[in-house]
Amino acid sequence: MTISELTLKSRDEEPVRRLEFFTGAGRRREWPPEEKARIVAESYDDGETVSAVARRYALSPQQLFAWRRSARVPLANAPAPEPMFVPAVVASPEPELAAKHVISTRKRKAARDAGVIELEIHGVAMRIGRGADARTVAAVIRALKALS
Repeated sequence: MTISELTLKSRDEEPVRRLEFFTGAGRRREWPPEEKARIVAESYDDGETVSAVARRYALSPQQLFAWRRSARVPLANAPAPEPMFVPAVVASPEPELAAKHVISTRKRKAARDAGVIELEIHGVAMRIGRGADARTVAAVIRALKALS
C-alpha cells in the first residue's frame, strides 16, 4: 500500500493537504472552578451573549448554560445570612415637640368626647356618640331596663 492510496481526496486530481491523527486518551477538557466562574460571569456582562462567550472559549452554548444553571443552584440552597443589627439610639424628643404632641392629643380626645353621652343602667355602661339614631338608642335603653 502506498501513501497515495492512504490520502483522502476531495477531488481525484488533488490530494488532501492536511491529515491529523489524534493519539491519546481523548478526554474531555477539565476546567478549574475559578475559570468556569470567570467565564460564567463574563456571560452575564452587558452586551455579551452566551453564544459569543461560548465561541470565544470553544464551548457549546449548551455547556455554558449548564454552567450558569449549576452556578445558581448553590445560591438557592445556601443558608440565609445571619441577621445584622444596627445599634439603636434613643433620643428624648425636644421639649417643645413633646408639648405640642400632648396638646394635640388632648384636643383630639376632647373633640372625640364632645357630644358623647354615657349612661349606666343596673351596672351596664353605655356610650352614645354623636350622630346616633334616636330610635336605636331608645330601643337599647328599653332593652336594658327590661333586663333589670
